[in-house]
Amino acid sequence: MPSRLKDNLNSRYFEAANALTSRKARHRIVAYVESYDDIYFWRTVLSEFENDKRYFEVMLPSKASLTRGKKSVLMNFLEGEPLGKDMIACVDADYDYLIQGQTAQSRRVLESPYVFHTYVYAIENFQCYAPSLHNVCVSVTLNDHRIFDFREYFRLFSEALFPLFVWSIMVYRNGNYPKFTITDFNRVADPGGFNVQDPAPSLAKVKRKVHTKISELQRLFPDAKEEYLKTKDDIKRLGVTPQTTYLYIQGHHLFDTIVSPIMSKVCNLLRQERQNEIYHASAHKTQKRNEMSCYENSLQDIKVMLKKNSGYMISEQFQRLQSDVRNYLDQT
Repeated sequence: MPSRLKDNLNSRYFEAANALTSRKARHRIVAYVESYDDIYFWRTVLSEFENDKRYFEVMLPSKASLTRGKKSVLMNFLEGEPLGKDMIACVDADYDYLIQGQTAQSRRVLESPYVFHTYVYAIENFQCYAPSLHNVCVSVTLNDHRIFDFREYFRLFSEALFPLFVWSIMVYRNGNYPKFTITDFNRVADPGGFNVQDPAPSLAKVKRKVHTKISELQRLFPDAKEEYLKTKDDIKRLGVTPQTTYLYIQGHHLFDTIVSPIMSKVCNLLRQERQNEIYHASAHKTQKRNEMSCYENSLQDIKVMLKKNSGYMISEQFQRLQSDVRNYLDQT
């Protein structure tokens, strides 16, 4: 069956299903997402807009084949004419937002009134929102001692990466990305050897790698200065700042390679601090054993708590996403 016909049939199916329900029943809007992890995130986004007249059902694009991913959502359900008010797609922005329609997929994400994207690279970037990371540490360790300034670290980390990030967006816009891929960028954006008490060397390492890579790119593209400056101004207009670059780099890399290892080291110190407090405050061995057991049983997994983190809801990028959903509901 042609994809355009299938899209129209899907849209009409949900519209017809809603028309058959009682006038008092709530209106159902189906929201297709990329993966299992996205279901919880988009449920958090859309719950605010549910009321006694409408509700959302968040699901993967295909129950039959279990296919997942952005292309599956967009190609299976959004190719051709717009779908209609009863079926929407909710996807990661990836680079599609920042390259501003340079590919068919980017145009589909940006131009369809029924496609909603994260504005940051992916949901993982929201989960790693720097101002919320101390609270995640508290939920993991039950220790509210601020031993590390996440905001300042990721501000400096972002400022170090920003000049190279502009290059990354530029080559993806002009088609030269095989010469500088996201994987290449990620290698530079790996701080490695991070130390909680002295994070400066890890930042200095990133700066050196950025400088080396930019020198290489300048030799490879000697006439790119004007295009580079135009790209820098353009992505700033789209919301990227030197202080927030980390929100726009590849989400899985940020989550798995940068934030999780840093969080692990910070949380290990906070656990040790709390355990030392219990050890020295206990009156006898039995009390020490019981308190330590109680504390250990209350600890949480870092990655699990990061995935449940909703501290990003105060961010400007998340509020833009909410505004898009609000406008869609107002218009439909």
